Amino acid sequence: MPFALYLLAVAVFAMGTSEFMVAGLAPDLAARLGVPIGSIGLLTSAFAVGMAVGAPVTAVFARRWTTRTALLGFVLVFAAAHVAAAAATSFPALLVTRVAAALANAGFLAAALTAAARLAPGREGRALAVLLAGTTVATIAGVPAGSVLGSLLGWRATFWALALLCLPAAWGVVRGFPARRKESAGPAAPPLAVPPSAAPPSAVPPLAAEFGRLKRPRLVLVMALGALVNAATFATFTFLAPIVTGTAGLAAWWVPVVLVLFGLGAFTGVTAAGRLADRWPGRVLAIGGPLLLAGWLALATLAAWPFALPVLVFAQGALSFALGSTLIARVLHESAAAPTLAGSYATAALNLGAAGGPALAALTLGPGPGDLGPVWISALLVAIALLLIAALRPV
Repeated sequence: MPFALYLLAVAVFAMGTSEFMVAGLAPDLAARLGVPIGSIGLLTSAFAVGMAVGAPVTAVFARRWTTRTALLGFVLVFAAAHVAAAAATSFPALLVTRVAAALANAGFLAAALTAAARLAPGREGRALAVLLAGTTVATIAGVPAGSVLGSLLGWRATFWALALLCLPAAWGVVRGFPARRKESAGPAAPPLAVPPSAAPPSAVPPLAAEFGRLKRPRLVLVMALGALVNAATFATFTFLAPIVTGTAGLAAWWVPVVLVLFGLGAFTGVTAAGRLADRWPGRVLAIGGPLLLAGWLALATLAAWPFALPVLVFAQGALSFALGSTLIARVLHESAAAPTLAGSYATAALNLGAAGGPALAALTLGPGPGDLGPVWISALLVAIALLLIAALRPV
């Protein structure tokens, strides 16, 4: 795999940490900002809505930029949004900064997904696995570290840390994606086999033709499937902390431990799917889908058992991200004729799910299902997804 992919993964790590960290900071944010814990789920939903809407908008806006211009600009805006978040004094202000950060994240991820697929033709699944490893490492290390940092120094410290983390990521983009060749008095950066732009201006298809790909029923179905699987993932992940400390009755320090286990599972799933999705995507979906549903049902019934909870969280992380990364590859495959918007289609689909999942899950908190309401929502969403998988075969 080209070294530039790993530089992209560093930036994705910072952005993945930001997107997921609310799960570990939810109790502190609710207490400090004086809002119900269910309202904190709106921070995740707002971030996801910003990414879902921002993916095609920013892709259109930056479709004729060089890869470096797009990626560098978006990562710097992302850093600025986190500086503003660290200074926010109210829940509405913090909500606005999450949307701004999401727009920048959407632009970055859409460009990165397209660039990653082109860097390894014929091995798109493995290339996307490397890129998405930044997300899974964020759940393994970034989110728990943010939770610990928030516990020690307050939630604002986590936002400051992410803003600082964007700076080396920006340097990596500059080094990994050189600008167009031009005269320079200094030494040239070492070549990394990266095209100077995601698509040369002369090769960019008309915008109407790229949007026209959305008329393909198969592309729409794959996007819908990705949205459902991701909605199920985020519905439970966003509210893992109350399940750990409430339903399972574990101490608060178990929250980062469980988040790490979810991240380890996610890393395992992405790695395995990266080697299988290019050759047997249908098998990944046909086998992983029913297992994912069974896992959510098991978690909903066994979460009160402290020894069962960590095992099930690991398994669900692996299955969720294995299916999710496979579906990203399929969206890019089905939208190959839309080279500047393909990545935005994948980003929009996944984040529509990430927005809807926590919003639906928040409605179930309180009397009735209680802390396990989100898990039942996850099971329902995957059940619906399985009906779509049947309609998609053979993939």
